[in-house]
Amino acid sequence: MNTFINADFLLQNQTALRLYHEVASGLPIVDFHNHLAIADLAANRQYDNLTRLWLSNDPYKHRLMRITGVAEKYITGTASDYEKFLAWAKTVPKTLGNPLFHWSALELKRIFDWDTCLSEDTADDLWHYANEQLQQPDYGALALVKKWNPEVLISSDDLLDDLSAHQAVNDQEPGFKILPSLRADSILEFDRTVHSHRQHWLEAHWGSPILSLADYECAVIQRLDDFDRAGCLLADHALDADFSFQPASPKDAATLFNRFLNGEVLSDQERNRLQSYLLQFLGQQYAQRDWVLQLHIGAQRHTSSRLRQLTGSTGGYASIGSGCNQAAICAFLDYLEQLDCLPKTILYAANPADVVAFSTMTGSFTHDGVGGKLQVGPPWWYNDHLDGICQHLITLSNYGLLSQFIGMTTDSRSILSLSRHEYFRRVLCNLLGTWVEQKILPPDQALLEKLVTDICYHNSRTYLGLTRITSIPSYEKSIAE
Repeated sequence: MNTFINADFLLQNQTALRLYHEVASGLPIVDFHNHLAIADLAANRQYDNLTRLWLSNDPYKHRLMRITGVAEKYITGTASDYEKFLAWAKTVPKTLGNPLFHWSALELKRIFDWDTCLSEDTADDLWHYANEQLQQPDYGALALVKKWNPEVLISSDDLLDDLSAHQAVNDQEPGFKILPSLRADSILEFDRTVHSHRQHWLEAHWGSPILSLADYECAVIQRLDDFDRAGCLLADHALDADFSFQPASPKDAATLFNRFLNGEVLSDQERNRLQSYLLQFLGQQYAQRDWVLQLHIGAQRHTSSRLRQLTGSTGGYASIGSGCNQAAICAFLDYLEQLDCLPKTILYAANPADVVAFSTMTGSFTHDGVGGKLQVGPPWWYNDHLDGICQHLITLSNYGLLSQFIGMTTDSRSILSLSRHEYFRRVLCNLLGTWVEQKILPPDQALLEKLVTDICYHNSRTYLGLTRITSIPSYEKSIAE
């Protein structure tokens, strides 16, 4: 049967075929930013049905269903799991040309060896077949993750999250490593309700009341130390398109913090100064720990109040914002560099128009002996489709160094989204093969193999400092053994 997802999917020339099948396909996955439910992995959760595994935590799919007019009842609402699955099955034929058509077919092929295109007509067959498979021992959450050949998976975790599940997974599964990363936005959040909850938690954890900015910093540092002991290597902040950097002096910041603690409402400008102060404070802390700073930039998160109320803050309704304030980002990075405490930094661009500027900035913030200290992150959110990945790679090549790129992440809550590493690798190999066919690159197999291996594997390991985590088995060591 000539299946759509066959061995040569997306590979259109002989060089691409060789690079993918002989080099890229065998490399382990280093996924340095995802939102997997680590508690599910620790329990090796057995999913009741395909909806629970495949649809419930995938806002990409939810978004397309909404665009076709599917009622929210059949997306995140009260409909049965089968009704929600059937709504997606009816949607899939309408996704031709969208990356989710590719992704959905690839996910079903790799997990269930399912070749038939999903539609209303084939929905029942897949539903019964997949649900039967999901009851087998090798279809629990941890077993499913292992199917993607992971070496390191790094989750995104709030300051107050329990990190014990990471260790529980690592105790069960010595073949790969689960590490936390700090999603630190809540540290800078001065909404009264959010801060009150955070402060009470930190006070209990620290063992003392927080009566000043100095106290707050000490309590946060203690929590950063907890993350460090758990193997954390990265921290993450979201900067919206209107981000500005106006750091307060320590004295001014302390005054603003005390006013907030005393119940005063800070103006937008005052809140920005306090947040800017804390952002540079955190940047220094990350640098001291040799953590990587991730900045997710330019999303328009405030769109539909209706959907936010129905689905929460991660419901898949955010959009791309206008071009970011590049001067503010440079001011922040420059401030830390002048203090000699600029950590390695990854810039993720929600707006593809920002990728060119970010690529040029990689030559502005450098460090002796450190390759690619400032990185343009993987094509993020709305940009991780076929054309978006190609354009991203072309932009990095034209304005920076593709050879320093640290490769792909999933940034997803779905286990099946780990298939995006395969998708990315196929697109990368096909692009390089096309350049060879067009005589843009030389047909030097050794040179090309090194580039592919570095982008898909070596660069991220080196950049993140994974050699510090001695229990992580390297690909080269396993090959040698």
